[in-house]
Amino acid sequence: MQYLYHKEAGVSTLLLKGDEHRYIFKVRRHREGEVIALRNLEDEKIYHYVISSLDKKEAHLQLQNLEILSVKATRSLHIGWCIIDPKSVEKVLPTLNEIGVEQITFIYCERSQKSFKPDFARLEKILLNSSQQCGRSAIMKLSIGSSLKSFVSKYPDAVMMNFSEQTLTDTADVSTVVIGCEGGFTADEVAMFSSENIMGLDTPLILKSESAVCAVASKVLL
Repeated sequence: MQYLYHKEAGVSTLLLKGDEHRYIFKVRRHREGEVIALRNLEDEKIYHYVISSLDKKEAHLQLQNLEILSVKATRSLHIGWCIIDPKSVEKVLPTLNEIGVEQITFIYCERSQKSFKPDFARLEKILLNSSQQCGRSAIMKLSIGSSLKSFVSKYPDAVMMNFSEQTLTDTADVSTVVIGCEGGFTADEVAMFSSENIMGLDTPLILKSESAVCAVASKVLL
């Protein structure tokens, strides 16, 4: 792990218990006197703490120094993702986080199953664990939209990923992308986008929604 997340990182002293203590004591096997890095993911700072005391139940940390260290993708990407099975989202969310996606808005599109509801508390926990591993300094933003129409109204430059002779390239000036759910978009939803804002991927294969979202993120950000 690149750092340990703690919402109070930055204060002069910290007491670690539970999972946070287990991480430094059992997983990382740190010892008293060693220095560990923490972030609060609210600022661009990384805080270095010395372990002043450590036993089997708790650890006491003392702030030693800090530095400003921004770790993020060089481009910004906001994905409007038509809602699919949350289990499928959970599987690829760490990958999207590592690639550097800045924000995901989950949208109830016409072919989305309305019984599916994102568990934001669970998704945030996945993002925190992923961010500690990949080192990014700001957590991905998550939100939910009521409809594709309202999303397009708010983000009129959004690009729809659909079957198109116009393919997405790594040089395309794209910052907001809409990915469909299983079954794709309806004719009414496609009509919400101008032809120049509809793009496809250069492949003859049919991709699942979660495969498409990873492919698009990689194309734009990496």
